[in-house]
Amino acid sequence: MNGPYKPGTPCWIDLMVPDQQAALDFYGEVFGWQGEIGPAEQGGYSVCTLKGKPVAGIMKAMNPDGTVPDPMPPTVWTTYLSTDSLDAALKTVTDAGGSVVAGPMDVMDLGRMAVIADPTGAVVGLWQPGTFDGAGIVNEHGALIWNELATRDRTAAAAFYSAVLPVTTGRSEAPGAEGYIEFKVNGRAVGGMMDLSTFPPGVPPHWQPYFNVDDVDGIQAAVVRAGGTVLTPAFDMAANRLAVLADPQGGAFSVITWPTPEDPAG
Repeated sequence: MNGPYKPGTPCWIDLMVPDQQAALDFYGEVFGWQGEIGPAEQGGYSVCTLKGKPVAGIMKAMNPDGTVPDPMPPTVWTTYLSTDSLDAALKTVTDAGGSVVAGPMDVMDLGRMAVIADPTGAVVGLWQPGTFDGAGIVNEHGALIWNELATRDRTAAAAFYSAVLPVTTGRSEAPGAEGYIEFKVNGRAVGGMMDLSTFPPGVPPHWQPYFNVDDVDGIQAAVVRAGGTVLTPAFDMAANRLAVLADPQGGAFSVITWPTPEDPAG
């Protein structure tokens, strides 16, 4: 990736975990990421890299005052959507039925961020870039290739995100994906939306990252060897193979083969 992501496009992901070093070790073993615990003045935030470019963030779960949360929040990946005006986006969040969970806040000169919840209960981040645009590598093996919202009310979710960001929604035209809803920026698909009723009972609305891999079955086996779990075993789709996995601390993610990857940022 060179240059900023178009507004509305997923641009970054990060993970909050009880054991930061264990997460760094796990994703390093599975995807080949490199990363170390960051400096104290940055809250120890780790920017993981792949081929020398930023690919994802990992941080230790803690309260704003540096204390350990009790109870500990669930381990989940947070997707960040790019915006060219965080303040303008936040002004529409509550009017559109959502809520602001955290922020807005400046992250040094890197950019400005906030975390919001959509009307269906899914949490997502917003990122206004400064000197940092987001992921510097996408679509390659071990890197982010897709972000997907799972929700019980796709109509309400579609209306919300279109009100907050310059995105549209529509049914996929891909073979075998009939009924799948895509988020589009300038007419190009940048993410998707699933009906939560197809998930196991008790799964809350959420955004989940997909990582491109050369061998889904090989990565699935590597996750198990590293102490992770298989949530949905590898299976074939129309043109891809997919598995849903979780790291040892419970962070869920999907891996997928993509024969002809395209840059989601446009």
